[in-house]
Amino acid sequence: MTIFVVARVTPALRGLLSRWMIQIHTGVFVGKLSRSVRDRIWTTVLGLKRLGHVAMVTRDRSEQGFSVVFAGESRRAVADFDGLTLIKTFAPLRRRGAAGNSPVEGCGGDLLVEEPVEAAT
Repeated sequence: MTIFVVARVTPALRGLLSRWMIQIHTGVFVGKLSRSVRDRIWTTVLGLKRLGHVAMVTRDRSEQGFSVVFAGESRRAVADFDGLTLIKTFAPLRRRGAAGNSPVEGCGGDLLVEEPVEAAT
């Protein structure tokens, strides 16, 4: 069993996934793929110039029984913790006023974007 979760991807990628899998919800594709087909699709995903966010979950011989990989821009990353696969999430980008004040909704002026900050899990 293979699961792809996609967001902000091209219609071409959605079309490629729909040839081999069924879409059970917006952006969620499920199917039973051979290893060669799965690897070919993943290679195509990694070669895309415009890639939103793609997550692939596959069956694995690990303790949990599955593995997860991500491609594209995401606020999530895979982390190994004593043999368990965990998902590390990062805080969203924070916006600050030009003077470095705390973020305020609806304020005008120039906004600076900081680097993502890792959230405590």
